[in-house]
Amino acid sequence: QVQLVDSGGGLVQAGGSLRLACTASGRTLGSYSVGWFRQAPGKEREFVAVVSRGGGATYAGSVRGRFAISRENARNTVYLQMNSLKLEDTAVYSCAASYEMGWPSKEDEYDFWGQGTQVTVSS
Repeated sequence: QVQLVDSGGGLVQAGGSLRLACTASGRTLGSYSVGWFRQAPGKEREFVAVVSRGGGATYAGSVRGRFAISRENARNTVYLQMNSLKLEDTAVYSCAASYEMGWPSKEDEYDFWGQGTQVTVSS
């Protein structure tokens, strides 16, 4: 079993950048596909990005070209680099680990979750 800790959230102005980190303990993250999801106030949680065991990534259309997900296996960490942030990116961001191969994008495909980190984008 793996335990996930999300970090890196904060307050940033529109157009700015943040880098979120998802750090694992208990098992190596290389054994899982790792995704990021977000939930804005009053909305359902939505898929943001996923990196497969092999390192390939897919993104939600709303963040493609602005966000980048990557692995650093030596640190047992997955990052989400967020650039050109918009007001609508404001949400609680959570990472999750999945036993699924490929690029799972649905919540029920994930087995372990981090606690979430708040990202607030201001005008």
